[in-house]
Amino acid sequence: MRTLLGLIGKKVGMTRMFDSNGNVVPVTLIKAGPCVITDVRTIERNGYEAVQLGFEEIKDYRVTKPVREAFKKKGVQCFRILREFPVRGAGETYKVGDAVTAEIFEKIAAIKVSGRSKGCGFSGGVKQWGFRGAPGSHGTSKVHRKPMSAGATDAARVFKGKRSPGRMGNENVTVRNLKVMKVDAGSNLVAVKGAIPGKRNSIVLLTQEK
Repeated sequence: MRTLLGLIGKKVGMTRMFDSNGNVVPVTLIKAGPCVITDVRTIERNGYEAVQLGFEEIKDYRVTKPVREAFKKKGVQCFRILREFPVRGAGETYKVGDAVTAEIFEKIAAIKVSGRSKGCGFSGGVKQWGFRGAPGSHGTSKVHRKPMSAGATDAARVFKGKRSPGRMGNENVTVRNLKVMKVDAGSNLVAVKGAIPGKRNSIVLLTQEK
């Protein structure tokens, strides 16, 4: 049996704290929960074990009728965000309607945070990959930030993974081994050392680092 050590949260922003040695440490504040268990997956019924959490309550009319009826059948409020966390023995330990708060991270040393990185749109090679660019003078005209030719060498095609202009950011990113600096159970705030993906108010998933 394993304890649920995962939460849905929202990125609040960054600030700084002082550690035990008096050093300034940059931290990211995350509003972790409160989450409500909206469903419990069991091997007998679903073929796997997990706990589904709901985050940010919303009005019933803001969801479709099938979703609304599903929440009503379970006897819980409608939520904007739903995520599952695998837990062994979930059916024996947890039940629908239980609340999960940031207290579960009070004795955890490190966690990993997953989120959606900031989108930068279509970006060129200089911005996205740090290309040096062409010289600023000596006859160079209108090609200062253009990438070099992607012409074929021997295969008559562009090899997969070639660094070239394209969409930058807006990807699922996971940052591991983030040290938990402080947990404020009263306001459900978790302060982790360093930066996490996403902009302010973006949804992130917090789980214990194995």
